[in-house]
Amino acid sequence: MDQMGWLAWLVVGAVAGWLASMVMKTNGQQGLLMDIVVGIVGAFIGGFLFNQFGAAGVTGFNIWSVMVAFVGAIVLLALLRLLSGRRTFSR
Repeated sequence: MDQMGWLAWLVVGAVAGWLASMVMKTNGQQGLLMDIVVGIVGAFIGGFLFNQFGAAGVTGFNIWSVMVAFVGAIVLLALLRLLSGRRTFSR
């Protein structure tokens, strides 16, 4: 992967992770690095889920990919919340 590919993954991850953290109200506990990690892992989860339902997963640096990563990041944060036994992350 070239430098622009890495940069695109970081940007998509940051945007998707930040949006998901806002929706799931975890933005108080995680910083930019964690938003990027959640977004990138979310892209893999979202890509897998969307492919299972016959839709395209992450297709490059575009709005669709951000949406797929966003959905995957929400799934990831919801699973983490479920496994941690907490009702909410924010106070």
